[in-house]
Amino acid sequence: MKKFIISITTVIISILSVSQVFADDVYLYVTRHGKTMFNNVHRVQGWSDTPLTKPGIEVAEQLGRGLKNVKFISAYSSDLGRARQTARIVLESKGDTTININEMEGLRETCFGDFEGDLDPNMWNPAAKHLGYASDKDLMADMAKGNIKLNKMLDAIAVVEKSGEAENYNKVKTRMQEALKTIAESAKAQGGGNVLVVSHGLAIMTMVEEWLDKPITEGLGNASVTKIRYTDDGKFIVESLGDMSYVEKGKNQTN
Repeated sequence: MKKFIISITTVIISILSVSQVFADDVYLYVTRHGKTMFNNVHRVQGWSDTPLTKPGIEVAEQLGRGLKNVKFISAYSSDLGRARQTARIVLESKGDTTININEMEGLRETCFGDFEGDLDPNMWNPAAKHLGYASDKDLMADMAKGNIKLNKMLDAIAVVEKSGEAENYNKVKTRMQEALKTIAESAKAQGGGNVLVVSHGLAIMTMVEEWLDKPITEGLGNASVTKIRYTDDGKFIVESLGDMSYVEKGKNQTN
C-alpha cells in the first residue's frame, strides 16, 4: 500500500510538472495609447497628459474589436490618463469588462522636463544639433535609414534640457523593463497567458531596442501592438513591433 501511494504521488507530481512546462509562456500585448490632443498639434507629451481625441477613441475601439478573440488574464496601463483611457476602451470594446486595470508608474512615457508641452521641433532641433545634425528633419531621416539609434537621441534630449528633469535612455529602459518583468512574473505565477499592457511610444521603443536584431527606424503608431513572449527561463522575445493588424481587423467588426 505504501509503495502504491508513493507511485501515485510520483505520477501526480510528474503530471503537474509537465503542465507547468506548457503553461509557463506569457504573451504581453504591449500597446501604445490612442491619439491625443498633443499628438494632434505636435507638442511634446511625456509626463504631461492630454485626453484622447475622437480618432484616438475610435482607434482604441477598433483595437479592442480586433483583439476580441485574445483572452487576457490581466491588464496594465501607465498611470497617465491617456494610457488608462485607452486600456479601458480596449477592454470594453472586446467585452472584457470584468478585468481590472492595474496602473504602474514604471510604464509612463519618457519625462522631457522643460520641453513638456512645447512644440516638437523646439525639443528635437536642439537635440539634433547636439548630435551634429543641421535640423530635426536630418536627424529623423538618419533614424529612418538605421544610422542612429534611439539611445543617442534620448540621451541628447536629456543633455540639452536645462532643468535636469528629462530622463535619459538608460533610466527609461530600466524602469520599463523592470515593470514588464513584474507583470510577466505575475502572469507566470498564474500559469501563463495573455496580458494587455498599455504604455507609450518612445518608452516602448526604449524598452525593446536592445531585444531586437535590427535598429528601430520609425515611431510606433497609436494603438499599435508590440507582442512580446516571456519564456519559462526569463527571456523576453519580441515577436512583433508596432503591429497595426489588430486595428485593421477591428475596423470592419462591430460588437
